[in-house]
Amino acid sequence: MVLQVRKIGNSVGIILPKELLARLKLAEGDKLTVVEQPNNGFKAVKQTPDFDRAMAAARRGMKIYHNALAELAK
Repeated sequence: MVLQVRKIGNSVGIILPKELLARLKLAEGDKLTVVEQPNNGFKAVKQTPDFDRAMAAARRGMKIYHNALAELAK
């Protein structure tokens, strides 16, 4: 599926087809977080009520255990 970036008022956006919205269980007003992926890709993740709290906890853990995570990544 190819999506096109379009001008919407004074902004730009991506129009999601109805079929894709249904498949992803998205509705108007839902929030998506864009996560960059390797090779100029991205992943859009639907936020749940606990998403922000979970991400904050993950960031704290990554900061605390930065050295250990860097070693594991080798």
